[in-house]
Amino acid sequence: MSKKMFGDIIKQAQKMQEQLAKIQEEAANKTVEASSGGGMVTVSANGRQEILSIRIDRDVINPDDAEMLQDLVVAATNEALRKARDMVAEEMKGLTGGMGLNIPGLM
Repeated sequence: MSKKMFGDIIKQAQKMQEQLAKIQEEAANKTVEASSGGGMVTVSANGRQEILSIRIDRDVINPDDAEMLQDLVVAATNEALRKARDMVAEEMKGLTGGMGLNIPGLM
């Protein structure tokens, strides 16, 4: 491999790294929502897969059935995190050109 080819590869890698940082920053500012129990529990998450908020309808709060509420929170949270991962993965497709690269640690 010539020095020019190697230099071109390094430049492409640096450009991809810059684009990745930009995508990650933009994703951090985007949010997704998911709900469970017909909207009784709604969870918002960002592209960093951080939970931003949890809204619980008063009608689902029953001290005698805490387990049901816990299950609804878990279900909505897991769905919000799945949506956040999918959002970032979709944006990554633009960076990888749809090559199907699955690079550990990027998502």
